[in-house]
This record gives sequence, structure tokens and C-alpha cells, in this order.
Amino acid sequence: AFGGDPDNFMFPRYCLDIAFLRVYENGTPAHTPNYFHVREFGAEEGELVFVAGHPGSSERQLTLTQLKTLRDFVLPVWLLRYSELRGRLIQFGKTSAEAHRIIQTPLMRIENQIKIRRNKLSALLDGVLLARKEREEKILRELIKNNTHLNALYGQAWDEIEKGQQNYRALHLPYIFAEKAAAFNTVLFSYARTLVRGAVERNKPNKKRLSNYTRQAMPRLSQWILSYRPIYPGLEEVRLSFSLEKMREWLGPDHEFVKNVLGLKSPEVLAHQLITKTQLGNLALREKLWKGGEQALHDCDDPMITLAKKVDAYSRTILQRYKNQTQSHTRLGLEKISRAKFEIEKNDRYPDATFTLRVSYGSVQGWKEQDKQVSPFTQISTVFKRATGKNPFRLPTSWIQAKNTLDMSTRFNFVTTNDITGGNSGSPVVDREGRLVGLIFDGNIHSIAGSYWFNPLNNRAVAVHPSSILESLRKIYGARELLSEIEVN
Repeated sequence: AFGGDPDNFMFPRYCLDIAFLRVYENGTPAHTPNYFHVREFGAEEGELVFVAGHPGSSERQLTLTQLKTLRDFVLPVWLLRYSELRGRLIQFGKTSAEAHRIIQTPLMRIENQIKIRRNKLSALLDGVLLARKEREEKILRELIKNNTHLNALYGQAWDEIEKGQQNYRALHLPYIFAEKAAAFNTVLFSYARTLVRGAVERNKPNKKRLSNYTRQAMPRLSQWILSYRPIYPGLEEVRLSFSLEKMREWLGPDHEFVKNVLGLKSPEVLAHQLITKTQLGNLALREKLWKGGEQALHDCDDPMITLAKKVDAYSRTILQRYKNQTQSHTRLGLEKISRAKFEIEKNDRYPDATFTLRVSYGSVQGWKEQDKQVSPFTQISTVFKRATGKNPFRLPTSWIQAKNTLDMSTRFNFVTTNDITGGNSGSPVVDREGRLVGLIFDGNIHSIAGSYWFNPLNNRAVAVHPSSILESLRKIYGARELLSEIEVN
């Protein structure tokens, strides 16, 4: 966590983001003869390296009109809301030591997502990305138009997507506030909606259920509902009052959904009443309602359950309109474009990331930031120069005590040109001989735009160097037994 949000997605970087797991089989450590041997001093600058992992999602196949929807509607609304919520949480955290403690995890998540979305928006506003997308689209559409067979099958694809995007722009605000529950930013409402919808959906044939409530999804939902987690009423009230306030601000006080939710109450009053009176933080009650089904929900007068019931009809209506007017057109258009690309380009283009296993190749290489060349490596020596003694640049006592024993030239983190995205964290970086030379944990600031396109000039993956792992195990953590099991070559 050294560096916190200021260092997040940045480089130079100093992060020891690693974990060791021991796998057991039949009660004893598993015999695993095939594994990546550690190359202690890692790969050198310019050396070929590979990353194997499961990248989660990317948006490189989006059309120009979809990117413009993100630029003009989706990202600005999200950033305005969550930038203000970040401020509210920081202010709440100043009210007591306990409040400061409990906001750390949600604040970290929000700051991470703000940085991601802010840089995605910057990429879309820059013009270079959209100009490139426009050129690529024009070439593809001309190829399709000039081929009678392709034009008959795929010529209307972009019109389908444009129709879907126009509908989405009109639906966007009611969809996110009602169906996506942006108006009810509290885990307690999430419980209520899951309980209410779960009771209804479980009585339907599997094919007619909402996607989150199919038989395949039920074990995960059940585990979530029936798991204990601490609920902090003060934090939940801040989040709920804020989200109700934003609902009224963005949809307007005369919107039917706003009037149905608030009635004559203010966001602050309603949030206080809901949070202080609901009992859904009680695991025993959730279990009773989850197992009791529709009858148990019918007999329940919990205010959060009552709210979830009250808004469900409108939310389902918006969801159905989204599916019929937006999703269906967009999916149909994208499917046509994908099929056209496959016929034209065959196997020359890989699809968007979907958490499937992929191998990326690249090299250890820095980049030029304005007029400055960024080295691909950081060293332990710079960690101590960067430390201020105050969070987020505060070093643990164990590091300070071990300072005089450490080799200050030890490489700490490094960057490569491998094409990665969210989901690759923890991926091994290996050299051409299959030796472990690093662990992926992040990308640089330019990698955020990698969701839309890969720019080899400055998009870099960030990894932990094996030298820093071994040096810290030896001289800081005293993990002699663990070190003896790690074969180093």
C-alpha cells in the first residue's frame, strides 16, 4: 500500500504486491513438479518476456457512436457523482477515529475507479483515439459496402447500434438510478432487492428469470446473502442520503420515480429513517427471509424491504425497455460487425478480453514522458528517499529497522510492453526459458486507455521484481524456511 492513491497507476512505483499460497492434496502439500523457477535478478532491459493470465474486460471493439456515448453521457455522470461522494466520505472520516478507519476500504475503491474513469474520459476527449476509430470504421464500412454478400448481411450493423445508443442516452439516468440502484447506495438496499427479487424469480422457469437469478447464479447469491459482514450505520446513512440526493438532482423533483421514493421527505430524513429502522444487517433475519420466500417477504414490514418492493415495478419496466430498445439493437449490430471482421480479417484480430486465458508477449522497456525518458526499473534505494513518515508514504517499522542491511541497488518494480488489463493482477511474467522474472500488479497511467486501444509508445504493464521479493524475505521478514523452498537460478 506504499504510495496509496497518489502512486496508483503511476511509475516509478514501489509496491511489494505478492502472496504465497501452499496447496494441499489429501492433507499434505501437493506434489507439483512443473512450475516456474525464479530468476532472481530478473530480465534485462529490452529482453523478451511473456505474461499469462485472465484479462477481465476491454472495449476495443466498441464503435465510434458507443465511444461517444461513454464520452458524453456515461463517464461524466459517473465522475461527477463519485467525485462528490469521495468528498463526503473524507468529511465523514474526520468526525472520529472510528469513522476514519471504516471509510478506508470504500474510499480506496472509489479513488481507484475515479482515476480509471477520469483517464478513460481524457483518452476519449483527446481526439487521437476517436480519429483512429473513425478511420478504422470508415475502411471497414467501405469494404462491406463494396462487397454485395457482406453488405447484404452486415451493412446495417452501424445503424442498429446507433439506434440502440440513441435509446440508451434517453434511458441512461433512470436506468442507472432505478435499475442499477445508484439511488440506493447502501449494502442494506442491495440485501433488500436481492431478497425481494430472489423470492419472485425462484418461482419462474429458469429461462424466464432475470440473469442474476438463474439456477446457475443462485449459489453465489445465497452465499452473499447468508454471509456475515460488518455494517456501519453512520457510513451507510452518508452513502444513502447522498445517492438519494443525486437521484433527485439528476432526475428532477417532479420525476415519477423520485416522487415515489421520497414522497414528502428529504433525502436526509428518509436515509436516516431507513438506516436506523431496518434490521437487514441481522444475518438471522436475512436467512429467514431468503429461505421463507414470497410468504416471508409478504409478512415482513422492514422499511428497506418495503422500499425495494415499492420501486421494483418501475425498475423492472426500465430494465425491459433497456433490453428491448438498447441492448437488443446494440448486440445485434456488434454481432454483425464481429462476423464481418472475421470474414475479412480471419484470425488477424483477437477479441475483447473476457477473463479467458491469454498469453501476451512484450519486452522490458521504459517510455518517454514528455521530454524525459522513464527507466524501466526502480530500486530499493529510492523507496527510502520517497518515504515521508506519513501515510501514504510511510514505511513499516520493519523496513526502517532493516535499512542498513539492504542492498540499495536491488530492483523493486519494473515495466514491460505487455498488453494487459484488469484481471491480469497476479499474472506471472516469464522469460523465454520459462523462468519467473516478475508478478504483474498494475499498469501505468497510459494503460488505462488500453481498454480502448493499445499504444505501444507508452502503455506499460507494472510488475514486482523478483529481486525485491527475495531481498525482503531474507533481510526484512526472516522467512528462511520459505526461502529454502524457492529454487533460485
